[in-house]
Amino acid sequence: MIPPVASRFVAGETPSAALDHASQNREDGVGTILNLLGEHHDEPEVASGDVEAYRDMIDKVATANETSPSGPETCISVKPSQIGLEISDGEFAANLRRIVERGDERGVFVWVDMENYETTDATLDAYEELAREHDGGVGLCLQANLKRTREDLERLSDVPGKVRLVKGAYDEPKSIAHKDKSRVDEAYRTLLEDAFEHRDGGIAVGSHDPAMIEYARQLHEEYGTPYEVQMLMGVRGDAQRELAAEGVDVYQYVPYGSRWLLYFYRRVRERKENLLFAARAVVQG
Repeated sequence: MIPPVASRFVAGETPSAALDHASQNREDGVGTILNLLGEHHDEPEVASGDVEAYRDMIDKVATANETSPSGPETCISVKPSQIGLEISDGEFAANLRRIVERGDERGVFVWVDMENYETTDATLDAYEELAREHDGGVGLCLQANLKRTREDLERLSDVPGKVRLVKGAYDEPKSIAHKDKSRVDEAYRTLLEDAFEHRDGGIAVGSHDPAMIEYARQLHEEYGTPYEVQMLMGVRGDAQRELAAEGVDVYQYVPYGSRWLLYFYRRVRERKENLLFAARAVVQG
């Protein structure tokens, strides 16, 4: 059972708990991106087990979307190393195809997360093939801290589907990544400009930074390109609901599953506010 101190950031250990959280988000006007916690699987049986869990969740999400058509929909997001990339590129591509095909059958959108720089090429290749085959229906995360990302975004300019732009959370080598915060912010702004100017739609602003969210709003007003804002569960929840109330398409990234401890540890480490929240919860509990 997930303790209260961690439940701010993780919806629960079971699919039903995750779907209950998504239902509450829908009432608040916020969409949900469900992510089954797990990564770095190097055994085919373990990776395949998570693939089947995602396919089963897609069926449950499709039913929930059909029974609540008036609110924002729920979709899923997967990590490449969770579904076979550390076994082989082929294992990953085949497993991702199984998930995307089930999503296409049931009308559930599938996001593909991006992990460290060593996974970028294989992830891009698998995504592009499936996005073209399924005329969208799948989206990919790109990281602004990687110096290559502007070229990757240009590569995907005519590929159907969505692109989620994030600043990047992995500690990459200086030779291939911007290390200074100001340089990452500059790169993120440039990527937003390129995306809004050259993509027909499908832009997701994956950021909690109010300045970047406001800049995306300005670019939307200038170019008319549709976009959405994506934030993590447990971070700036009030801002998520406020943006949704203003008419912005907002999606909350919602982890669930039994492998919650490492994820919670990361959330607590990365922001002082999260650490203070955890400390207060321990004291009060």
